[in-house]
Amino acid sequence: MPLIKTNPGKTQTIEGVEHGATISLILDRSNPGQGPRLHRHPYDETWLVVDGTVDFQAGDETRAAGPGDVVIVPANTPHKFTNPGPGPSRLVCIHANPTVIGEWLE
Repeated sequence: MPLIKTNPGKTQTIEGVEHGATISLILDRSNPGQGPRLHRHPYDETWLVVDGTVDFQAGDETRAAGPGDVVIVPANTPHKFTNPGPGPSRLVCIHANPTVIGEWLE
């Protein structure tokens, strides 16, 4: 049973393949105005918003999510998110794959 020490003050990627797991995680910390540009994955991605507010875009749909909200985007759907502020955001990004695979679209 792996125990992985993390630093909640910075973004970290944990690939499941390195720990015998079938999922991967990105522990994201974004300051206002930050977030990944438009991209997609060949598998579902799920987020749990821990702190802050995040604007998610998936396809033509945009939603604001806050602490405790869960957002799910199906495989191959172009998506991105941005922290509109005023403070930092923290998210747990769950990749339904033992490695993180992505295609940048912008």
